[in-house]
Amino acid sequence: MLGTELFPYEDDGISFNQRAGVRAVSAPVHYREWGHKVQSYRPNWAMLREHAPARGDAGSIDALLAAHAAVGQRIRRIIDRLRPQGITRMRRLEDGEDLNLTAAVDAMVMLRLGRQPDARITMRTVIHRRDLADLILLDLSESTNEAVRGTSGSVLDLTRAATALLATALSGIGDPFAVHGFASDGRHDVRYVRFKDFAERFDAPVKARLAGMSGGLSTRMGTAIRHAGRQLARRPEGHRLLLVVTDGAPADVDERDPQHLRMDARTAVEELRAAGIRSYCLSLDPLADRYVERIFGAGGYAVIDHVRRLPERLPTLFAKLTR
Repeated sequence: MLGTELFPYEDDGISFNQRAGVRAVSAPVHYREWGHKVQSYRPNWAMLREHAPARGDAGSIDALLAAHAAVGQRIRRIIDRLRPQGITRMRRLEDGEDLNLTAAVDAMVMLRLGRQPDARITMRTVIHRRDLADLILLDLSESTNEAVRGTSGSVLDLTRAATALLATALSGIGDPFAVHGFASDGRHDVRYVRFKDFAERFDAPVKARLAGMSGGLSTRMGTAIRHAGRQLARRPEGHRLLLVVTDGAPADVDERDPQHLRMDARTAVEELRAAGIRSYCLSLDPLADRYVERIFGAGGYAVIDHVRRLPERLPTLFAKLTR
């Protein structure tokens, strides 16, 4: 397997990795990690690579949306409240940008009649936009393959359904958004997957990537948060939100101290906050209260005890966060 994408000399658009049936892997990116015992950073401690997502049946995502049609109707009502209301023209201004012809004619008539005209003969056009960029970061660790009690699906299945519903909502609102995922196998192998980037539409190719989403390995959350924060830091919007969806605490195969990765994730959240990026965690772990507040802070998280409610709760919660 080649670590980067190389193409044959005759360049027909198919890389060596693709010819060999191996998904593309990016060059490594190194991130520091906070050591809570020594109260200092470990420089270049974790290595992250971006992996090309597998592809599934895009039609299965459409089927998921159809299966949750009732939830989709509620989301559409949320969209109607959140969608920018287009263009407003502020009339009868003294210092507007454009001439209001009706007001100007009225002023001329008043002058001809020898009366004091109204000086407010200009107007200004205001375009309503939501100055917000959103990145949804999905935990793709092994535990997401566990079955959800009372359903025939896994945590990953419900996460996929909720993400599809949320993506539909965001597409309707018009916010630029991305959907990424992560897992890890030790500090030298943090894996990051882009299912949808900001410039892409929520179309068939993106749906195919969501359909091919799979769970495995561990949860080195701090490194993934830093990498997601790097993507958000490049956005021009005034408000940027990172929404982390996870079903457990940060953990990895090479770290025995359970507090180490939790404190590192907390530090990563603080780094994003200092950069003007808001972080929020939606936890599917009923015991998350013991650690998630330490990572994301009071008011920076929500715990869904019944994971089967995720497809309904995620878009609604997101709407409250981004009003």
